[in-house]
Amino acid sequence: MQASPRPAPSVLPVSPAEIEAGRKLFAAPWQFVAAAGSLAALPATPGVEIAFAGRSNVGKSSLINALTGRRMLARTSHTPGRTQELIFFAGKADLILVDLPGYGYASAPKAKIASWTALAQGYLSSRGTLARVYVLVDARHGLKPIDAPLLDALDRVAVSYQLVLTKADQIPPTEYDAVRARVHEGCARRPAAYPDLALTSARTGQGIPELRAAIARVVAQRGGARPPDLTPLPRPHGRR
Repeated sequence: MQASPRPAPSVLPVSPAEIEAGRKLFAAPWQFVAAAGSLAALPATPGVEIAFAGRSNVGKSSLINALTGRRMLARTSHTPGRTQELIFFAGKADLILVDLPGYGYASAPKAKIASWTALAQGYLSSRGTLARVYVLVDARHGLKPIDAPLLDALDRVAVSYQLVLTKADQIPPTEYDAVRARVHEGCARRPAAYPDLALTSARTGQGIPELRAAIARVVAQRGGARPPDLTPLPRPHGRR
């Protein structure tokens, strides 16, 4: 049974204290930890994990770099489908960021698409340390049918997720309310969707302090975790 529709969301209502908590959380040094191409290769991370998912070229790597203040932490690319593994980054002892493979890259071989999909869905359905998934949506285009399988999977396994509109600098501010309303309408009846939307731009920094604050709130609600013993692994060939 579908949930009743919720009222239209505000944009990440956070307090000044939460803004400061988010700043401190992400001010720590960040490092690449591991790249997992299979469920068996997933690293043990006792900390709280926050995952980022979305269509290819929606801006996941750019958003992670903006959140952490590290321009080259997550490798960005103009070529769709470059991220083919789950990429783990560690900052403060109780927070791990996970970059999931993008989807919707039509030129990729079907076998690879099936492999990426199985890897991402296996991770989402079995990861006990996963606290929230941020599903990125290009503000210029909104939700597309290609997003539905991911949202369906998250609803099915009851993993809390929140929509993040990216590339807000590429639409006029006068369109913000209409864009938010359309995206909200597309997920209002989804039971695992968090009601508030984030509106961000990795290029200008718009919405980044608020998103950091929201993540800090999730970490606090989970009660943190003991510091993970994470030894950085060598980066895959070509990854800086």
